[in-house]
Amino acid sequence: MKSHYKLLLGLVAGIGLGTFAHSYQDVAWVAAINEYLMAPVGQIFLRLLFMIVVPMVFSALVLGVYDLAKHQGVGKIASKTLFYTVIASTFSVLIGIGLVNVFQPGKGFKVDTSLFTDAKTNVETIASNAKNAKTFAQAIVEVIPKNPLEAAVKALEGEMLALMFCALFFGFAFYLYQKSAEDVKELKIMSIFDEIFQASLKIVELAMKIAPAAVFAIVFNTAFKFGLSIFESLFYFTAVVVAGLLIQQFVVYALLLKFIAKRSPWKFFSDSKEVMLYAFSTSSSNACLPKSIETAEHKLGLTPSISRFVLTVGATANQNGTALFEGVTVLFLAQVFGVDLSIAQQFQVVLMCIIAGIGTAGVPGGSLPMIMIIMNGVGIPAEGIALILGVDRFLDMCRTTLNVSGDLVIAALVDDKKTHHEMETKGSVLT
Repeated sequence: MKSHYKLLLGLVAGIGLGTFAHSYQDVAWVAAINEYLMAPVGQIFLRLLFMIVVPMVFSALVLGVYDLAKHQGVGKIASKTLFYTVIASTFSVLIGIGLVNVFQPGKGFKVDTSLFTDAKTNVETIASNAKNAKTFAQAIVEVIPKNPLEAAVKALEGEMLALMFCALFFGFAFYLYQKSAEDVKELKIMSIFDEIFQASLKIVELAMKIAPAAVFAIVFNTAFKFGLSIFESLFYFTAVVVAGLLIQQFVVYALLLKFIAKRSPWKFFSDSKEVMLYAFSTSSSNACLPKSIETAEHKLGLTPSISRFVLTVGATANQNGTALFEGVTVLFLAQVFGVDLSIAQQFQVVLMCIIAGIGTAGVPGGSLPMIMIIMNGVGIPAEGIALILGVDRFLDMCRTTLNVSGDLVIAALVDDKKTHHEMETKGSVLT
């Protein structure tokens, strides 16, 4: 059986058996299986992937920028990446907000106060993170890390941009050093970075051997804890988010691929289905980064130096699905609490969601503090975030799939035929 079919089987089996076991939560041996078998297997798989994110991101960016700089490509690639990211994010937020205004899923919603009580701890934690959020000016300044090692340690807690900035600067600095040196040979340290990158890929290869079992364990654990309620509650809100994600995936992305990248959208999505399943299972763009890079190079045929640069940046900066989710959530909660947002306020939400989508950490639940910041900005009670916590895990899986797919689409848009030809003609240390 092909690996992606094994993943799908694990996903379906996890939902089915986990939901069935949910009815027997009070049975000691059933709870023990979940606690001592399912939960650890899922966490081991995720930790194996997270373990190599920092060395892979740093080495890939250093190599990518160094290689692109040698061919005068950094400015062009970076500007094209930013342009397409903003365009895609804008479309995603407008789609989400448009659907909320048309279908109004929050109208007539009965607020269950027990939700606030049950989720009190989570709400207080998220609210605390929102209050401690950095100002825009401070966030810009702190993109430059004072201590790169500290940024690396905290990379998976929201400091990934600082680590990426450090890697970008080092890659460009290596290029400037080599350019100014009398010896025009490749720097020896670049081969070390390449070996670190290749070793990271091998770790991914080993981790993927347990992926089907891990996917089953992760989904089983989720369904065991929450039952079908995690998929049934807030049905209309969930339906609007999923509909928006599908439109972004199969309309916006398909059109961009067809008319700009000059690629077949259906073949592109077919070649990417395995990494999309990983994204759905792990709910983390960062955890999927190694598999995304492998897919881009070996299945989609993208130029390695371009795809590594775009995908490593995109894992944090291109959160289209998250931006859409944030826009839908804010307007949904505004409807629930009877807060009538004007056109100007909705436009403010659009801008904030685009920026928040770029700055949201690519880890499970990373969007929740950003949503509260946006809610505070337009006068929606911050405690309302408790209403969507029950379905956030499922929607996190869905929007992460779009985030990861979007990264690959942006890489394909940037790696157009002209750029691809230029990189092939000039050669690449990464190929």
